[in-house]
Amino acid sequence: MEPISPTDALFLVGESREHPMHVGSLQLFEPPEDAGPHFVRDSYQAMLECTDVQPSFRKHPAFFGGVTNVAWSFDKDVELDYHLRRSALPEPGRVRDLLELASRLHGSLLDRHRPLWEAHLVEGLQDGRYAVYTKYHHSLMDGVSALRLMQRAFTSDPDDDEVRVPWSLGPRKGPSLFGRVGRTAGSALAMAPSTLKLARAALLEQQLTLPFRAPRTMFNVRIGGARRVAAQSWSLDRVKAVKSAAGMTVNDVVLAMSSGALRAYLIEQNALPEAPLTAMVPVNLRKSDDDGGGNLVGTFLCNLATDLDDPAKRLEIISTSIRDTKEIFQQLPPVQQLASSAFNIGGLFLGLIPGYLSTAAPPFNIVISNVSAGRSEPLYWRGARLDGNYPLSIALEGQAVNITVTGNANNLDFGIVGCRRSVPHLQRMLGHLETSLKDLERAVGV
Repeated sequence: MEPISPTDALFLVGESREHPMHVGSLQLFEPPEDAGPHFVRDSYQAMLECTDVQPSFRKHPAFFGGVTNVAWSFDKDVELDYHLRRSALPEPGRVRDLLELASRLHGSLLDRHRPLWEAHLVEGLQDGRYAVYTKYHHSLMDGVSALRLMQRAFTSDPDDDEVRVPWSLGPRKGPSLFGRVGRTAGSALAMAPSTLKLARAALLEQQLTLPFRAPRTMFNVRIGGARRVAAQSWSLDRVKAVKSAAGMTVNDVVLAMSSGALRAYLIEQNALPEAPLTAMVPVNLRKSDDDGGGNLVGTFLCNLATDLDDPAKRLEIISTSIRDTKEIFQQLPPVQQLASSAFNIGGLFLGLIPGYLSTAAPPFNIVISNVSAGRSEPLYWRGARLDGNYPLSIALEGQAVNITVTGNANNLDFGIVGCRRSVPHLQRMLGHLETSLKDLERAVGV
């Protein structure tokens, strides 16, 4: 038994059929040239033989009669053939068929009586590639730690044939739980000065984007449990060219791409509000060598400037909003960072109150997250090249769309998750992202 931290417990307590609380990814692989017809089948069997399962992949909430979500129970024996599954697409095996399968898998709940993860090997794509869809409950790990753990199963050597799987890799631990608690408690001594400094900066400089000032949109509604996912890659060189020409950051350009796409989509739906949308942007609080379990993520808010038609002006406002908020956020000790983040997202729980979403302003309109983990070279698994690595996150009550981005070699891979009922034609967002990037390229002269 191990106690469940309050942050991790929130993802368990807040889960329902309408609100699955897992993060996932959809990965596309190009088999090696010498791969035989049974490459995927043989890989599946080899993965099942990796029976040294690490603790994070053996735990689920313990049940004490009717009480749960207090402590973790660890299974001694894990049925790997339950958690690792092999599937095939119907002919003709189009990418749209793969995305439809991923949409159904991403909308189903994990079994609380078993370790909270699944992996699906999917073959049958008409171009000869295969896919892997994985999901982990957010109470086990956040998106950054999940990405880092999965990337450690890969190699930059296409000739490396070793079978590595995430559930057999021990995490590179950062500070222990007690170390984090001690560090947070120590930083509490600086609470008053830092809070005053934050308040002064917010009031006098008026640079912070605060919650509950976002307009109501078609995204900020009650959601159902079915999901739709969309995914596509963009050249990192294109994004970097815009970044260099404008003097911004890659993340600024990602947010501006998303802003332009959201503006175009809402115009198409006759649903663009006059006030600019606000994005909640998660920020990783882990050290670079820490891919331990649990959640260690902060948040701040960004003005997306969707009320403006000029893409260059939108990019400028987004960059300023992010830069100023980040400067203030980074001055805070960890306890204030977490407290500020909790303040930003706390309004989501108000959405569970009947009638709240239809009458009150949302804390923000959408979550846009960049979980790139710093690997710039092509990655392989048993000689199969990782062509796409699309992160799939969580749609929340009152937050019907989520955009998450990660880097893969020289690409940025976008994964979009939406409530199937509330967000029609989600795949059109991909075309709007391409148009938005082209508009940015023209606006800054690249």
